[in-house]
Amino acid sequence: MAGFADVLGHEQTISHMKHAIQLDKVSHAYILSGEKGSGKKLLAGIFAQTLQCKEHGTEPCMECQSCKQTINMNQPDIIRVSHEKPNSISVEDIRTQLNGDIMIRPYSSPYKIYIVDEAQKLTVEAQNALLKTIEDPPSYGVILLLTTNAGSLLPTIRSRCVTLSLKPVSSALIKEHLMGQYEIPEYRADICTAFAQGNVGKAKRLALSESFGEMLEHAVHLMKYISEMEVNDLIEDLKRINVYKMEIDDYLDLLMIWYRDVLLFKATRDADSIIFSDELISIREKAVSSSYEGLERIINALQTAKLRLNANVNFDLAMELLLLTMKEN
Repeated sequence: MAGFADVLGHEQTISHMKHAIQLDKVSHAYILSGEKGSGKKLLAGIFAQTLQCKEHGTEPCMECQSCKQTINMNQPDIIRVSHEKPNSISVEDIRTQLNGDIMIRPYSSPYKIYIVDEAQKLTVEAQNALLKTIEDPPSYGVILLLTTNAGSLLPTIRSRCVTLSLKPVSSALIKEHLMGQYEIPEYRADICTAFAQGNVGKAKRLALSESFGEMLEHAVHLMKYISEMEVNDLIEDLKRINVYKMEIDDYLDLLMIWYRDVLLFKATRDADSIIFSDELISIREKAVSSSYEGLERIINALQTAKLRLNANVNFDLAMELLLLTMKEN
């Protein structure tokens, strides 16, 4: 398990946590808000481990009994609230695992810490049950609510918690991390970094994903040759795109980055700003052969396809319309 010093970015959140520990002003309830993969679970885990560490510093020592228990996921006073239903955390989950348990004093630690992941899934009844504990917690109780959407929590809960919003990490830091830590080639690191938009977890997942590499290869081939394809070729490509149906947002984002590269190069002739740097010749050719209006139509069509697919419009129909727009422009 890492310490705060090992976390990429999130300096503001880490500084807040360290100051709270140092000044002995730890709140009884926190909301850690950020998109999936942004580092909420990592930061919550390090914060909990540091609070329970026998050395009482602003970093976990990794050597004391509590730190070792935390690393092995069996520290008795760090409780991770679970839920059986995939789409909701019920009032029963909160009552049995948190409300009923928090009144029992810590076994061996200064705090009793509850980590509630995916807190946006808390039902209204579960939130109301949780609110009673947040309003009148025992002195040793600390509740960490991790969520992708803080707005889904009741205003009464938000007003009684310290909210820490995780900001995107700089692209330069993520790229350096991917290349140094995982020995990812610069071209792929550039694409994964641009694609992840400041989300370290997403960048790492993409960089290490074999399926992402295959999807990237297919997307590049499609964009390079679509203007030369016949209708039958498009139908065949549509069948191949169906393989990526569960990752279609990622696939469409790759297309979006490519066309933005083309648009940027057409406007500036600046090759240094291109994400698909290995495909500069193709980017240049597309920039020369395309009009600004045509590129804008394609980018708008990509955004429309995303909206349609998220609204459960027929997959093949939405993608067919997109491919025809890409071919015609």
